[in-house]
This record gives sequence, C-alpha cells and structure tokens, in this order.
Amino acid sequence: MPAPRKPCKVPMGWTMRLATAALFLGLTMAVPGDEEDSDPCVYEALSDSDAVLCKGLKVFYPELGNLGCMVVPECNNYRQKITSWTEPIVKFPGALDGATYILVMVDPDAPSRSSPKAQFWRHWLVTDIKGTDIRKGKIQGQELSPYQPPSPPPKSGFHRYQFFVYLQQEKSISLLPKENKTRGSWKMDKFLSRFHLSEPEASTQFMTQYYQDSQKLQPGEGSSEPKDKPKRR
Repeated sequence: MPAPRKPCKVPMGWTMRLATAALFLGLTMAVPGDEEDSDPCVYEALSDSDAVLCKGLKVFYPELGNLGCMVVPECNNYRQKITSWTEPIVKFPGALDGATYILVMVDPDAPSRSSPKAQFWRHWLVTDIKGTDIRKGKIQGQELSPYQPPSPPPKSGFHRYQFFVYLQQEKSISLLPKENKTRGSWKMDKFLSRFHLSEPEASTQFMTQYYQDSQKLQPGEGSSEPKDKPKRR
C-alpha cells in the first residue's frame, strides 16, 4: 500500500499572484457592462413648440411604448425597426360613449422639412371608430388608407409623424378617386372641410429620420408652425 501523499503547499508568492490574476479577470469581465451603462438609450422629448400638438392622444409602438411628443431613439436600431412594424396602438382616453371618430396619420415633412412638396403624406386613415374602442386602443372601423410605417428618405432630415382624432359628424366618409391615386400631396384641409370636421379632439406626434443618418436634431427643427398644420376652409 503506497504511503499517503503530503498535501501540496503553494508558496505565498504564488498565492498572491493567483489572487491578483483573479481580481484582474473580474475587472476585465466587468468592463463591457460598464461601457454599456455609460452609453444608455436616450429618449429625447420634442421642443415646447412641438408639445403644443400633444393633446390627449397616446401612440404605443413595440419596445418603445408611448412615442407621443418624443424623438425615436437612435439606439437598438429603433429607427429602422419602426419602418417595418405594423400599426401602433392608439388610445384616446377622453373618447365618449356613443361617439364615432376618425383617425388620421400624416407626414407634413414629405419629402423633406426644407422642401415639403408632398405635404401632407397620408400614412393612415380610419373612419367609423367607436368611442368605446379607441378609448381602449382598438382601432376598428373603415380603413380608407391602410397603415404605412414611417419611412423618411435618406438625407432628408427629421420628419414629424402626426396623429389626429376627429369627431365624425357625417355618416359616410370617403376619399375622392384622385385622392386614392396617391398618398402624397394630400389636401387634408379640403378633406376636413368636405366632411365638416372641426378642430381635432386629440392629437400627438413623434419624430424620426432615416436610420442610417446620424444628423442631430437641431434646435427648433420640426416645430409645429401654423403653415404646416391642416387648415379648415
């Protein structure tokens, strides 16, 4: 029977070296997490002049939540994701029982803020929405223009995407044949006048730009100037 082995003793110098190496390894593994924490997702609110448009309406997108009066963050590829997501959940908590509403989503900055020749670009138009439905975020009605995600062109700067909810007065709402031919250059003011639609009951907007552009939001860019808002005639 072989004699039992004596326990192997690690010199004190090596003990200190091993402890130091373990500590260094722990610090090295912690560095990536620290770097991520130092570069968080920035959720930037719109300017005060833009916030005037945000009245009583909530628009929820996946991962982002309510985008009302916000700039779509550049992180996590959100500005590309939003171009392929389906329609958002739109809630109007102030909707009345027994009332019927119209939902409009437009881009007033098409094809660009500096040259909005295609204003207003119609992204979504739904009529005959019951108050009990839109209060819960259920957009069920007559879809005259199916939802089209935000898709700002490259190098066109930030675009505003505006949502309006109107109290529907007429029983039958429709687009003219020429309006159905294209979504761009929509005469929204004439549409509102044709169906006796007053000021919106609720509204909101958010901003985003082409996902590969890294232009920073300039002070005052995208502010809601009166000339960019639909006017009644």
